[in-house]
Amino acid sequence: MTLPHDPETAAPESGSGRSPADPGGAGSVPGRSPQGAERTAAALADPENRSAPEETPRRAPGPTEATAPGEAPGTGPTPEPAKATAPAKPAAGVRRGRKALWLTLALLTTLLLLALVSAGTGAYRIPTADVLASAQYRLGLGGAPLDRVGESVLWNVRLPRVVLALLVGAGLGCAGALMQGVFGNPLAEPGVIGISAGAAVGAVAAIGLGLSFFGNWTITVCAFVAGLITVSSVYLLSRNGGKTEVVTLILTGIAVNAFAGALIGLLVFFADSGQVNQITFWQLGSLAQATWPKVLAVLPCAAAGLLAAPFYARRLDLLALGERPARHLGIDVERLRLALILVVALLTAAAVAVAGVITFIGLLVPHLLRMANGPGHRFLVPGSALAGAVVLVAGDLAARTLAQPAELPLGVLTALIGSPFFFWLLRRTRRKQGGWA
Repeated sequence: MTLPHDPETAAPESGSGRSPADPGGAGSVPGRSPQGAERTAAALADPENRSAPEETPRRAPGPTEATAPGEAPGTGPTPEPAKATAPAKPAAGVRRGRKALWLTLALLTTLLLLALVSAGTGAYRIPTADVLASAQYRLGLGGAPLDRVGESVLWNVRLPRVVLALLVGAGLGCAGALMQGVFGNPLAEPGVIGISAGAAVGAVAAIGLGLSFFGNWTITVCAFVAGLITVSSVYLLSRNGGKTEVVTLILTGIAVNAFAGALIGLLVFFADSGQVNQITFWQLGSLAQATWPKVLAVLPCAAAGLLAAPFYARRLDLLALGERPARHLGIDVERLRLALILVVALLTAAAVAVAGVITFIGLLVPHLLRMANGPGHRFLVPGSALAGAVVLVAGDLAARTLAQPAELPLGVLTALIGSPFFFWLLRRTRRKQGGWA
């Protein structure tokens, strides 16, 4: 006689090893086939499946989390991790990109308006509508020419001066941004390594010695060549063991500036009164002698430097992390520094050769843009070129109109504005850092 199946009495006989095929066993599920029960038991017996809950423990539900009825706390479905909010960096980058775009459009619009106003302002007044009509006529787009005097004043006097101010200002502003990126110092400018002083020596030598082997281009050529020779000498003198330290480069530039000043003083001492007046006027900086040949003289150098400079923007951003991190990121710091110094020399020497010594553009312009849109060089380098052009076109317009019929020296005017700004930067830096140590 067979006794009825009793789980309580059968459990001690079979223990935990009850056959999973038993429909009445503990491993069975009502309504599930024996094959399904076998698969369930096999899954429970698998060591990997048994250890899974230990590897991924469930956290206890919080006070606001619901638990299913009949479900032990902590065994419910694991809540999805909270999605992180949009990271701040991409949002800041988008805002900065939009700001850079608006700043670029504002600078371009301001430059166009200033160029039109400057072309029509002077002793011979030309309305802006007539300037546009004459430009359209010259370009074959309609319009109408001015009278003979108006056409001559506009195209032979005013427009060469405006274009030269644009090129010189763009070159000096871009050179200042590159110099500050190379040295990692926001107070650097092209004159730090002696480019301006060297170009001045070349121009003063051409005037004082009466050189004329290049005709009207003699002063320009001598200033440009002397500027390149000076920056090459500074670089070679500061190089040691295949490397160039920034501090050594700056100190060498200071020494070369002092030597160039002594040479200029010596040349002025031996010059006659007429040459002294010419040297003094040239050193003050001015665009009064602007002509189309001078524009063509500076155009190739300025265009080459301005087109090459933006390609170094990303490497300048990496160099801002420090020389060692930049090297680890694949930047050849020495080659980058040499290339940028040559670009700066090209821009600065060409500007000084045709306009004389004009200071503080390379210092003031990058600082203003850095305060407006941050230190990223992708906008800072081309933006400094645009802002430099705006500042110098506006400065030249002020130099021509503030003391009519006389004309203020442009270099003096920029120094009068730039010097207080430089002093303010020093005070601001000291206040932020709590001292100079």
